[in-house]
Amino acid sequence: MTLFLYVTTVAIWGTTWLAIYYQLGNVDVVVSVFYRFGLATAIMIPLVILLKKGRIGTRQDQLYFFAQGACLFSLNFICFYYATRYIPSGLVSVIFCLATLYNAINGRIFFKTRVESYVWLASLFGVVGLALLMAPQIRLDDSWLTTLKGCGLAALGTLFFSFGNMISVRHGKAGITPLQSNMWAMMYGTVLLLAICVVRGVPFAWGTGAEYTFSLFYLALFGSVIGFTAYLSLVSRVGPGTAAYTTVLFPVVALSLSALYEGYHWTHSSSVGLLLILLGNYLMINKGRWFLRPAVVRS
Repeated sequence: MTLFLYVTTVAIWGTTWLAIYYQLGNVDVVVSVFYRFGLATAIMIPLVILLKKGRIGTRQDQLYFFAQGACLFSLNFICFYYATRYIPSGLVSVIFCLATLYNAINGRIFFKTRVESYVWLASLFGVVGLALLMAPQIRLDDSWLTTLKGCGLAALGTLFFSFGNMISVRHGKAGITPLQSNMWAMMYGTVLLLAICVVRGVPFAWGTGAEYTFSLFYLALFGSVIGFTAYLSLVSRVGPGTAAYTTVLFPVVALSLSALYEGYHWTHSSSVGLLLILLGNYLMINKGRWFLRPAVVRS
């Protein structure tokens, strides 16, 4: 089951970055995110009722559901959608790899989990790899400020995502299932998105073209309902640090799709950068074994 959840998460979330690209256009970013999670909530509620997984919980649980909705189903995706306006969606997925580092640090802060030395080495590989991946973008269009905005927004969205992971760990300790927490969190996230749209006074337009509608339904059903349920089930099973290792394959899938559909060009620099990021994630997956520790010779 754990392997199945890993494969499902990678397959779905590796492709959602391109779907986000097709959400950009004449529809306001926050409105598109509102449509996505409004539709996902409409799917999630009857599903939870059908499976008899619904539970109101305590007042404290509801506060945490709201916080999870803000971190996982609204603010983080506002950042990701805006970031995709400035940099290719595949690069946004690469920056999402920072979830591994964020989860390790936040796990230390919130749950006193020890941060091992290999985490810092893996993080160094990741930072250098990101710099190499971004370098060609800056040289090609000479718009370093635009690239920096995209990177900053993607990194901020990933931080919100990590906070949501920490809340999911709390839910697991309280015996709350991912389906139950997702339903409440998506509801609260949708309400928050609606409030932001109303305050900003943006029109609730609908995107032109089949790409917008198809990608929206894909993001709602697969990217949100199925993808998040699979991922948060992993968090419950193996912890946020290990679950975040699914990000190791996101860049490969997402950048390949960006090259096909967004005109992303591979260079020697970007290839080396991706290799370093994958190496950093490999260190995280294997907890530094076969790299930082000498092999034990048995006679």
